[in-house]
Amino acid sequence: MPVPKQELNGLLVLGFGGHARSVADVALSMGIQELVFVDPQARSDETFAGHSVVVEAEDLPRDRFMAFPASGKGSLREVQMRDASLEIATLISPRASVGPEASISAGAFVGHGAHVGPQSAIGRGVILNTHCVVEHECVVGHFSHVSVNATMAGRSRLGSRSMLGAGAVIIDGVTVCDDVVIGAGAVVIEDISVPGTYVGVPARRIGGEDA
Repeated sequence: MPVPKQELNGLLVLGFGGHARSVADVALSMGIQELVFVDPQARSDETFAGHSVVVEAEDLPRDRFMAFPASGKGSLREVQMRDASLEIATLISPRASVGPEASISAGAFVGHGAHVGPQSAIGRGVILNTHCVVEHECVVGHFSHVSVNATMAGRSRLGSRSMLGAGAVIIDGVTVCDDVVIGAGAVVIEDISVPGTYVGVPARRIGGEDA
């Protein structure tokens, strides 16, 4: 689907960890007026920027509120989206750039300074973090995370439930399969077809054969 159009006045933020604060930052920059955080582990006195944090969500008006999966962990974002009783929002910072014919799915987060190139496809519940670059015709699978300052060069692919660490790079046309973690600063120069954790320049799998 293309970048979704949504009327968004209030947001139920699912979670109150570190990423939830980044979610709130972008939501506020989008002009969203009302934020409610829900986290079963929240303390009764917690707030963020004047917005309440609750242990259990109250019934919120569906005509004014949407929900957003704010866990930093992809598997938990998947659960949050599955269990949400409200429509799922998509958050795109006004300081991000999105190219023509890019598609960004429900539950995706595009942080400040991030770039989504033309004809790229961003899956459900994806995090495109601050100042990352996802260039032309890239694909990011569902519930994956492209971390701060990471780069996906043109026509590269990152599978579902995967993470490209801070400052890491996937070069042009390279495909990374599902369930892979690329460590911070690593450079992926050839396809990865085996799940696992890869580090270094060029990226190599920890405890296994070369990438």
